[in-house]
Amino acid sequence: MKGLFTHVAETRGVIVRVGVSYLAEQSDPARGRWFWAYHIRIENSGVQPVQLLTRHWLITDGSGSQHSVEGEGVIGEQPLIVPGDNFDYVSGCPLSTPSGSMEGSYHMVAGDGRAFDVTIPKFTLVAPAEAD
Repeated sequence: MKGLFTHVAETRGVIVRVGVSYLAEQSDPARGRWFWAYHIRIENSGVQPVQLLTRHWLITDGSGSQHSVEGEGVIGEQPLIVPGDNFDYVSGCPLSTPSGSMEGSYHMVAGDGRAFDVTIPKFTLVAPAEAD
């Protein structure tokens, strides 16, 4: 993936890194469909294990329309990440415009039972023709 992990945020020792790639082979601009893959690495640099319980995304397209997505875990998992370890996953996002952005948060619980939200850094989705 080009520009792997270009966006980073840290919350309470949990580091979220994001890399994004435009997928021309899954996009069809003539039909108003653009598609991106994003690779996320969640690192635990804290002293307690953390478990990702839920996710919340705010997806904004190029016309300013926003779509909120919430759900349990990521890619069907609620990973437990021990100190010094990380969890990687890849997912995708279609838009009806050639650009947009995503941002959000993960709701986690630490080993001591305390729940907290971890920031997913805002990242842009830009089709190559729009990048210039």
